[in-house]
Amino acid sequence: MTTALAQPARPVLVCGEVRTCLLPSFQALDGRAAAQLLRLRADEHVRVSERPNLYALSPEVLTGVDCRLPTSNGAKVRAVGTVATRVALTEGRLLQSTAYFSAPAAGPDTRRPWGHYLVRPGVVEPFGKLPEQATAQGVLRGAGRGELDLGMIAESLLTRLLRHPLLDRKVPFKSRRTHLRWTAHRIPAGERAELTRFTLAENGLRTVELRLPEDTPVSAAAGLCEDLALHDWLLTTVVHMLDSSRLAAADGRAAVQALRPAVDHLLHLWMPHAQVDRSLVHLWEVLEREPGFTRQWQNLVQRIRDQLAVQAIPLLHQALSTS
Repeated sequence: MTTALAQPARPVLVCGEVRTCLLPSFQALDGRAAAQLLRLRADEHVRVSERPNLYALSPEVLTGVDCRLPTSNGAKVRAVGTVATRVALTEGRLLQSTAYFSAPAAGPDTRRPWGHYLVRPGVVEPFGKLPEQATAQGVLRGAGRGELDLGMIAESLLTRLLRHPLLDRKVPFKSRRTHLRWTAHRIPAGERAELTRFTLAENGLRTVELRLPEDTPVSAAAGLCEDLALHDWLLTTVVHMLDSSRLAAADGRAAVQALRPAVDHLLHLWMPHAQVDRSLVHLWEVLEREPGFTRQWQNLVQRIRDQLAVQAIPLLHQALSTS
């Protein structure tokens, strides 16, 4: 006879963190090399698609955890289970590592054998009642000492892949990593998913708060946040590239050289919600209204094109005068 405790509890909260960086390879990886890089498990294949862009997604790997959950009110809640981690590579150029878990409203009062948790991949069960709101805010704030640190788990896998022998560790341009923390409160099936908050913080940190129907797969939530993180990274990187190039003070050749990495490696990567679950595509509309992701990107692209056009004129005259 199966007891109620043996049945998987319905998750009420999903939390995750995405780390995004430029792949340390001078040449972008093709589909075959991407699959080789992301093959984290011998028993599962890497998913590779070429339309509408080259995209590779690794199988999930699990990390067992037994620690306190981060909470905003200082509540000490021990939890046990497994955190799921996966890696995505877009156009052979942008690498992302994501760690995430689901949590039920309550868990058993005593620790169960590991077999109990292994058959619930990506689920972390609290001892007793879950302080849902405090846990969500704690994850967004960041883990303290002795607390479940999703960023550390995602970073550990990212570091492992960056040591892969396929990579020559020669980057075509300098860039910074970003990390996006996200939480999703579960709402009844049939209700409309909502993106309730997106914030930019210092040191490359972004936070996203969602409300997702309970029948939305966790992998779909992770995919949405990876897509947001990727396009935020593109915006952040190109803005920094333009700000640090001092185009107005640079001569024509220097200006073209400063902008060339953006043209060669980044401008073609802008493709919002290309890999997002259809049920969540409408959440991009929130970011298109405020802060206006695509509008800002189009302005940046036009600025780059205008600068290249302006700088090309004297170079053309110079070439003609010496011919």
